[in-house]
Amino acid sequence: MKFDIKMIETDVLIIGGGTAGCFSALTISENSNLKVVITDKANIKRSGCLAAGVNAINAYIGKGETPESFVEYVKKDSEGIIREDLVYSIAKGLNKVMKQLEDLGLPILKDENGEYVQRGKRSIKINGENIKPLLAGTVTDKDNITVLNNVNIVDYLFKDGDVIGAIGFSLKENKIYEIYAKKTICATGGASGLYKPNNPIFSKHKMWYSPFNTGTGYAMGIRAGAEMTSFEMRFIALRCKDTIAPTGTIAQGIKTVQINGKGEEYVGKYGKPTTHMRLYSTVMENLKGNGPCFLKTEGISEEQQEELFKAYLNMAPAQTLKWLEGNTGPTSQNVEIEGTEPYIVGGHTASGYWIDSDRKTTLKNLYAVGDVAGGSPKKYVTGCFVEGEIAAMSIIKTIEDVAIIKLDSEEIREKITYISSFFNNPSSQHSIEEIEIAMQKIMDEYAGGISKAYMYNKTKLEIAAKRIEELFDIVDTLKANSLYDLLSIFEIIDRLYVCKVLIKHLESRKETRWRCYQENTDFPEKDDENWMKYINSVYKNGNVEILFRQLVGRDKIYEHTN
Repeated sequence: MKFDIKMIETDVLIIGGGTAGCFSALTISENSNLKVVITDKANIKRSGCLAAGVNAINAYIGKGETPESFVEYVKKDSEGIIREDLVYSIAKGLNKVMKQLEDLGLPILKDENGEYVQRGKRSIKINGENIKPLLAGTVTDKDNITVLNNVNIVDYLFKDGDVIGAIGFSLKENKIYEIYAKKTICATGGASGLYKPNNPIFSKHKMWYSPFNTGTGYAMGIRAGAEMTSFEMRFIALRCKDTIAPTGTIAQGIKTVQINGKGEEYVGKYGKPTTHMRLYSTVMENLKGNGPCFLKTEGISEEQQEELFKAYLNMAPAQTLKWLEGNTGPTSQNVEIEGTEPYIVGGHTASGYWIDSDRKTTLKNLYAVGDVAGGSPKKYVTGCFVEGEIAAMSIIKTIEDVAIIKLDSEEIREKITYISSFFNNPSSQHSIEEIEIAMQKIMDEYAGGISKAYMYNKTKLEIAAKRIEELFDIVDTLKANSLYDLLSIFEIIDRLYVCKVLIKHLESRKETRWRCYQENTDFPEKDDENWMKYINSVYKNGNVEILFRQLVGRDKIYEHTN
């Protein structure tokens, strides 16, 4: 296949048109005349984790709460391993960006006094089925923002160690984009599809996290030698069985408890009811033969049931349809719950780029925000907005002395040749789907997947590492017959890089700090004396080199020193 080459120059390149990317662009547009280009693998109107909408904002400073109390909540829920400086800077901006979102036209539920209706201490209800089209419409209306839809970015462009832009290809035309920018923001999603899903075969993409977020932003940073952090702090969601609908809508919305098959409340038997312990207790009850486990909804009022029907129609309609199809509802039937497969996502846990207070990565002129930014769990939608704003304001202040730098023709030709090489491969013995299934099976069985109750040990991880490495040798032989095939190949390559780093991180933390998320059977207990620190890594010459970093306090202004 022959590609046309289109070169673009801009002040700021934003890779990813989701939550954080959109807000970064809006902030730059409203506070400067800088030119911004956003690339989106899909169409920005319905891309990213907000594509289907949300019915609540889960990071908000509610009545009686403060930014300081928010930090303490996140720290407690994350067993102490967070970047307090990052979480605190997010907490201070949560309510401000929420007001900005309302000013853009987002309907927010209010009580008779005109105040937001709270769902919990840090959560408010919204009518958010159209939150993404609202954001996207505001972005595309700005004169200094250009959106490139259906463009898959493959890698960063470098000159003398500096990030100078990125290269990618269109999914609609035979066109490669060579984009140069003074500053680049990585705002892609986290990584799903690494592990065998809990809904396999024809339902394999019915998962908690967006199946189109395949770790590309992480992988580009890994290959470029960026310092990454906390991949071992995986995220596994506790969800409504089969529909993968959120349990928080019920647990927080109507204050239900978790019960086992005998009708017993069980979470308290295992420890404090943190996010990962609610999952762990459910897994253990099932292993002990006390399952299945449920959210106890039987006997709730008809009014509460009606509210749940509406809430799920906003963001997970399969749950409401399941009730209606069975001519039942939560008032007459408890809701069965189970865990998903593991994901790597910095919006819920701490996985991602190691960044400073301005969200700069360890690569010059590259920022990371949202799900790819590490160190700050539980940022959710509004936290991603805040990070996008912080990075944008830093760029505005520091871009004046930065020039656009380009690669010479030979350097760029090598990258173009690599992208197009998959069309020139002879027919492969393996299909793209076979490699994906093999990767997911390896990770599930040897790196703590759902079929193994999320448990792993050193011997299993060594097998996982060896077999993932074997897939790297095979993936270069895959043949693309269409642009979609080419996309699928690069998504597998990206996920393999994430798997490689993840396996090394899981092996390196020699304790069990977050039940299920990081269940190391060689070291089954938490060890505060030796492991109250970040596990970071840098990819060099094909190897993942582990670094240890000390905790960063709430009031510290952190800057990279090496």
